[in-house]
Parts: sequence; structure tokens; C-alpha cells
Amino acid sequence: MRFVLPFLFAATLHAENWPQWRGPRLDGTSLDRGFPTELTEKTLAWKAELPGEGHASPIVWGDRIFTVASLPEEQVRVLLCLDRATGKVQWQKEVLKTGLEGKHRLNSHASSTPATDGEKVFTAFLDQTEVVISAHDFSGKQVWQVRPGTFASKHGFCSSPILFEDKVIVNCDHDGPGYMVALSRADGRELWRIQRPNQTRSYCVPLIREMAGRTQMVLTGSKCVTSYDPRDGRLLWMMDGPTEQFVASPVFDEKSGLLLLSGGFPEHHILAIRPDGAGDVTNTHIEWRTNKGVSYVPSPICEKGWLLIVSDSGIGHCFDAETGEIVWEERMKEHHASLVSAERHVYFINDFGLLRTVKPGTKYELLAESELDEKVYASPAMSEGQIFVRGSKHLFCIGKRTAATAAR
Repeated sequence: MRFVLPFLFAATLHAENWPQWRGPRLDGTSLDRGFPTELTEKTLAWKAELPGEGHASPIVWGDRIFTVASLPEEQVRVLLCLDRATGKVQWQKEVLKTGLEGKHRLNSHASSTPATDGEKVFTAFLDQTEVVISAHDFSGKQVWQVRPGTFASKHGFCSSPILFEDKVIVNCDHDGPGYMVALSRADGRELWRIQRPNQTRSYCVPLIREMAGRTQMVLTGSKCVTSYDPRDGRLLWMMDGPTEQFVASPVFDEKSGLLLLSGGFPEHHILAIRPDGAGDVTNTHIEWRTNKGVSYVPSPICEKGWLLIVSDSGIGHCFDAETGEIVWEERMKEHHASLVSAERHVYFINDFGLLRTVKPGTKYELLAESELDEKVYASPAMSEGQIFVRGSKHLFCIGKRTAATAAR
């Protein structure tokens, strides 16, 4: 089975899977229809208890849901497969047994969201100082496992693998000689390697899109913003700064043609960048910049020309993506889950499990608000009218599965 480029999913009329971090386009958007706006007794399809702990998001392919967990007492990291219809765990497979690395209090030992191409499921964990990338088939059998390099950070590990054509791509910015690698989906052999600058930890997943007439893979992290060709790792352009560390993934606004990013630590910036440059674009391609409303951890979302974002402390903002004008702001309490959207509705879920559905526009328009009654740090998955939310103890399935009616 050939894995279609992420940005080509936008043209499909078929229902979408949610195969990796932030979905088929790596930007938190779903083209499917029929999603509920709130959690009620009527819209809750099921609630399934999960073993262990973890902040990794669920991913969805057809009738299967996959996620990962850490079992601290056994010091084991596992891959889980659940039945989409019932939430029942179909199988649980040990991926790695090792001592648990040190981490930030808001991180977990299973924070890297897996990815799937419909045949294999790819995971990323840390074995003390070594990154471990594994592939399992849909029965849970390990197909391959490789160790592409070392990783060091006092905050722990959180690098989600993503898929592009025949490749599994993993960003390993860390407090040492950082790198990004592309591995063969078939057997795990290395296809290309990028040596990253500045030796500074960051936890971003790159965005792969058609931008400015070419396929670009944009990564924020390690004191810079860089664009590469995902087919061979060749550098297209770079920008110094605007800060040291990043966690939130960038997004792209189709309406204005601008790349939008938020970071981070210690300085706080939101930038809009024209992605048509070459070489060093530090002083030439920033369209607008602000220090207000910045998110460090939660990734923002672009929806029909609006940039919606929420800070870790819980202040939500809506910007005009083209101009940078703030059109509203709202207090929402602490957030670490990234935003998702469907049918022109944007879903915010805070650390306390409060789910808000908001319609983007010139004023704050709250469509619905509901409680999961459970802590939430993982970002939701969206597919065929269903929202999958991982809480601290359970996986929630909200909504009824709809037919293949994805919107253009």
C-alpha cells in the first residue's frame, strides 16, 4: 500500500483516517463531517480504561485505534491496539523494556504519538540515552527495530514519528549533536540524515506541505526555523531564532500563503513567514510578528484564514492569519493539548478535561462546553464524525461513526 502525501488528503472524497500526530495533514484539521460539538450521555460512544500512563495521542486507521503507554512498575513501554467500535483492547505488545529516563513533571514516558500507513505501526521511545524506532504489523508482530542515535534532555523524550511517501521521519533535536533521520518504512534502513545546528533540545514535529510551489518540510527548533526537501533532506531555507526552544508544531494558512509558528522559551514569539525564500531568510521573509498570545506546548490551528491559539497558561486568542490582528481573546485555564478542527469548528480541551467548541471569527463564539471529568494532556484525534480523547485513565470516543463524506 502506498502512503499518500499528507497534503494530498485535502482533495479526497473518502473518509479520513487519523494516521499520525495532528492527523493526515499534520496540522490538526479533519475534512470529515458529522462531529458532535460536545460530550453528553448521548454522544459518548464508549469510554475505555487504558493501562499505564502516557501523553501520546491516539491514531486511527479504519476499525483500529493505536496508542502507546508506559507501565512504570514493569519499566515497559507498550503498543496498544483497540477496537474502534467498542474500545476493547485487541492486543498489547511490549516494545521496549528499560529503566525510565528522567523527565519534566508535565512529560510522560510515553509521549510520542505513533504513526501508521495501514500496514505497519511505527513508534518512538528512549532507551536511557538511545532513540528506539520500531515497526509492528497490525497483528502486533515486530517487523523491525533500529536505534538511529543518542538523545539527551533533562525534560525527557517526546519525538513523534511522521510518514512521507516511503519514509518514517523522526526529529531528534536534543542537548547534544541533534539530528533528523528518514528511515525506510519497509525495513528501517537509513535513507537520509540531517545534522541539526545549535545542539539545543526542542520537541517539534515537522510540517510537510506544498508551500510556495514546492514540497517543504518545516521544522522549528534548536534556535532556528528551517525548511528541507523531505525526499532527500536538502536544506531549502533557514531563519535564525526567534527563540531557543520550541514544542508547538507550525501550521500553514492556505488563504494568505503564510507559515505560522509559535515558540517558546525563553523568548515568546508568534511569527508569520513567507515560505518562498532560499538560503538565509532571517531578515527578509517575516510578514508579521507578535509577542502576545504565544503558546509554548499546544500547537495552534488555521481555519479559513483565522489562526487560533491557546497559551499554556490558558489564554486563547484568535488572529487574522494574514495581518496578525487579534480579533478576540478568552481565558480558558491551563492547556497542553493541541487544537483540532472540523466543519469550521475548533476544539479546545484544557488540562482539567473541559472541552470547548468554538466557531472562528471576529468575535468569540462558544458553541458548546462539556466536561470529561479527567485530566487531559494528549491531543485529540478526529475521524469519520468521531473524536477520540485520551485522558489520564481512559480513552473517550465521542460521536457516531459516519459514512465516507469528507468535505472538499
